[in-house]
This record gives sequence, structure tokens and C-alpha cells, in this order.
Amino acid sequence: MTSIRTSRPEDGERAVEIWRRAVDATHHFLTETDRQAIDAMVSDFLPQAPLWLAVDSSNCPLAFMLVDNGHMEALFVDPEHSGKGIGAALIRHGLSLHPSMTTDVNEQNTQAVGFYERMGFQRTGRSPLDGQGRPYPIIHLKYGAI
Repeated sequence: MTSIRTSRPEDGERAVEIWRRAVDATHHFLTETDRQAIDAMVSDFLPQAPLWLAVDSSNCPLAFMLVDNGHMEALFVDPEHSGKGIGAALIRHGLSLHPSMTTDVNEQNTQAVGFYERMGFQRTGRSPLDGQGRPYPIIHLKYGAI
């Protein structure tokens, strides 16, 4: 049984672990240099971020979502638990709070693009560079946009 709760300070290390495992499983397009630079940034920021966590019956985080002002900044599921509806449950929770939620996704992460589109997100634009100016195109999405 999975439930959703807000993060606590003691969840920070596990959130970083989920992020690393998920990125290693899905972001093969990153160069090693960029992967290390992003890891350093995420490791500093993520433990203090206000996250929504999907946790198991032992209260162990399996996935997390970060939403800021209706924009989903991050959604990561531990690969050991992917494909079980955990990410979809977090999205539904986010949409219950922000019915017009937006998000961005790496274009090269085709699995994630397809997931968001199946969840009802529609493309609203594209940027050729990511938020740090790296050459990783971003697809902009909004729930129920059209």
C-alpha cells in the first residue's frame, strides 16, 4: 500500500538516492560532466525542498514530486518501483491541488514524455536548451491545455 505525505528533514538522503537511481535509469543522454554537475546542484537543494513523497507501508519513500506555484519541477520514482502507478498517483495528487499544473521534461527522455501525455498533459512549447543552458531540449507541458 502506497500513501502520499509531505517530506521531512530525515527524508532528504533518500530523496537524493531516488533522484540518482532514476536519473541513472532514464537520463542516458547526459554527458558524465553534466551528470556530475547536476548531481552536485541537486544534492545541495533536494534535501531541503518541500516534496510530496509516495511512501510504502513502512513509511519508506519510493518516489517524490516537487511542485512550486502549480509547476511540477520534479517527479522521480525509484526504478525498482516504476511501472506500478506510483508516479501517476503523485500526479493525480498534484492535480488535485493544481488542476492546471504545468511541467517541463527532457525531450530525450521519451518514456517520460509519453507518460505525461498519457496522464493528460499537452505540449505547449519547446526550448532548445535546458534551464542551465545545456544542450538538452525541453518540452513544456500543461495539463488539459487544449
